[in-house]
Amino acid sequence: MATKIRLQRGGRKGYAFYSIVIADARAPRDGRFTEKIGTYNPNTNPATVDLNFDRALYWVEVGAQPTDTVRNILKKEGVYMMKHLRTGVKKGAFDEAAAQKKFDAWKDEKVKGFDAVRQQVEKAKKEAAAKELEAEKKINEAIAQKVAEKKAAAAAAQAEAEAPAEEAAPAEEAPAEA
Repeated sequence: MATKIRLQRGGRKGYAFYSIVIADARAPRDGRFTEKIGTYNPNTNPATVDLNFDRALYWVEVGAQPTDTVRNILKKEGVYMMKHLRTGVKKGAFDEAAAQKKFDAWKDEKVKGFDAVRQQVEKAKKEAAAKELEAEKKINEAIAQKVAEKKAAAAAAQAEAEAPAEEAAPAEEAPAEA
């Protein structure tokens, strides 16, 4: 029986969520499967993968063929790196402890890279938010200046309207007093 490691679609319309499953090559995408070894959520940034590493490694070693997307996921998670190191142990190139040490070093380097990318994304978001805030402050200052100018113009117009009325009123009162 030819086995495949493939994605099985779930989730709602427009929001796909996948299970990583071991299935017979003849089974349909969302049909029967032998074992579920993880999940994949492409909707998050970066995509979230929850994988049973030991079972995935077992199935890759016994010859299950992954689809292209699953192969990329397994490579990123280090399944193929561990398979390569285990092959080296079987051939006698190095022992199990050295293989584990190499894998841990690779994984640490990978995590540092992800952290660096995550920090850059956070920094870019903060800078974008600061730019938006600065732009909004400029817009608010311009609006406040226009409002102040309109109030000053209205106050000046009102003062001009009251000034002739005050000048005319004393002139009328003056002849009445005499």
